[in-house]
Amino acid sequence: MPEFVCRLGTPSGEVVTRSYEAEAINDLRSRLQREGYQIFSISKQGGGGIFSGSITLTQKVSIDEFLIFNQQLSAMLRAGLPILQALNILLNRQKAGYFREVLEDVERRVRGGTALSEAFAMHNNIFPRLYTASILAGERSGDLDNVLLRYVAYTKTITELRRKLKKTLVYPIILITASIGLIVLMTTYVIPKFATLYEGGNNKLPWLTQVVVAVANNVRDNIAWIAPVLIVSIIATLIWRRTENGRYKIDEWMLKLPILGELVRQHTTAQLCRSLATLLAGGITLLESFEIASESVTNRALRKTMLMVAARLRTGENFTESLQLAGWFPPLALDMIGVGERSGSLREMLDEVANFFDAELDVKITSLTALIEPIILVVMGSVVMTILLAMYLPILELMNNSSKPH
Repeated sequence: MPEFVCRLGTPSGEVVTRSYEAEAINDLRSRLQREGYQIFSISKQGGGGIFSGSITLTQKVSIDEFLIFNQQLSAMLRAGLPILQALNILLNRQKAGYFREVLEDVERRVRGGTALSEAFAMHNNIFPRLYTASILAGERSGDLDNVLLRYVAYTKTITELRRKLKKTLVYPIILITASIGLIVLMTTYVIPKFATLYEGGNNKLPWLTQVVVAVANNVRDNIAWIAPVLIVSIIATLIWRRTENGRYKIDEWMLKLPILGELVRQHTTAQLCRSLATLLAGGITLLESFEIASESVTNRALRKTMLMVAARLRTGENFTESLQLAGWFPPLALDMIGVGERSGSLREMLDEVANFFDAELDVKITSLTALIEPIILVVMGSVVMTILLAMYLPILELMNNSSKPH
């Protein structure tokens, strides 16, 4: 019998990772839900990656082709085509590949009488639960085309923000890598070459040159054990990062960083509010919407607090007060959500909160990038200039002494 690794939220609020045996993943999911667990991810033992609520699909299905498919499906449904006919047309247009194979299975199940949401849910290792829940909401409300458009808009917003963040980090990373490479080259090769020129001289070397040469010689003489230790440390860190405890500790540590922690909290607030608004727009209850939207929270330390909020919502507690007890939501977000909850316009206010923090996040990332680049240039430039100055100081002193009259 196949074995599955499950990451679960227990009824008591803990996050655990356990292994279960089951005939099929859907049977196991139903069993765990009956037992009161909140399911974050289920993967077959030894299988591929775990999909845990992020909007990023597996590498076999690109975001672009996924969005195009949903835009076209929405357009056809709005034009009045039945779901099965729309799926059949899109399937015939789809290029050969993994996504086509998935759509063939979905189309076959729908033709057999299965609901579209359930057919997509059969491939929960590919499609996020937020997507299948949105389709279910559209089926219940009879407004599937608009629900799909709303999900496409949501995905585009989140994806664009992530792409911008990655693009923003590319230049600083390249700059740091190139600077470190240059420093390593100078320390292990250039400086020792210069040092041999000064060994035969009788003049005392400047203190800066002595320090730089001593550091370079120590690195060169001990490189045989420094390099293996460094490589082993990096590999051990990467392995530890893949463990559940390691990922949780890293996420927890990120929240404590002065600037990055604030950015993570703001991004999570925007993503959670946008996910909630998308689900509420389809007619799903607040509790069910919150439990599904919580899976889009990628920071594990923040996601753990969502279990406590969900538990309070189950007892009928006020939504805004429950969020406040999580301890990390920005005060402005809580105030806006509170106004929306009291006025009966919670969905609209959640959209406003998401738009506000997305815009603020965009401004902060741009400002941070503009600040980081000159800081890196100044720091790395200072290090390189210090090394060069240390190497040429003896030559400058020798030239100066030679020019003096005897």
